[in-house]
This record gives sequence, C-alpha cells and structure tokens, in this order.
Amino acid sequence: MSEERDPDVVFEALCSNHAREILVAAEDEPRSARSLAERCGTSLPTVYRRVNALVEQDLLEEVVRVADDGNHYTLYVSNLETIRLDVERTGFSATVRLKRDIVDRFGAFWRDLGDRPEEVGRTR
Repeated sequence: MSEERDPDVVFEALCSNHAREILVAAEDEPRSARSLAERCGTSLPTVYRRVNALVEQDLLEEVVRVADDGNHYTLYVSNLETIRLDVERTGFSATVRLKRDIVDRFGAFWRDLGDRPEEVGRTR
C-alpha cells in the first residue's frame, strides 16, 4: 500500500547519510541502537536522533523484546519498501510504500474496497 507524503518531511528524514545507512543496516535484520552505531561508524546519540526521525515517519519500526532475565530491549528494523520522488510543475511529490505483514495488507485491502465508489452502470 502506497501513501502520499509531504516531500519536505521525507527529505528531512532522509537528509542525513547516517539515516540512510541506518535504513540499509536495519534491512538485513533487526538491530539494536548500539549495533547500528557500530555498523554505521557513528555515535550512539547520532543513531538515536536519526532513529527517532525515521520511526516518526514509519520508515523504521521499533521491536521491543524481553530477555530471559525480564529486561526489555529495543531493536530496529526497516519498514521501508520504496520511496518515489517526482518532480512536478508545482514542486515535488513523495510516495512511500511501507512493508506490511499479510494481516495488515489484508485489512488495508478490505478498507480500500469499502472506500471505493459504486461503479457506474453496475446492476444488482
């Protein structure tokens, strides 16, 4: 399912090379902030700033896990399938397609069906 986004917000979330590196690193497997910092060669505070911006835009998903000792920890995984940026006469447009599990896709499919107008000339 694709959705139109404010291109300025999309550009802002992806403006940093670190943000883009985080998305790539989190594509392989869910990773902790520390693992992302090591993989991207950046500081933990920078990772948290970029992760927060990406999570706000649903481009990155937080997954909370509980360890055997009862402690909680957060992993991050990319939720981005594609981003399309188009140049138009009035400016830019941005279309974001997020990964969804089958349950989310099925629910969206039925919601979309309910939003469709009646077909012209349709007989009952």
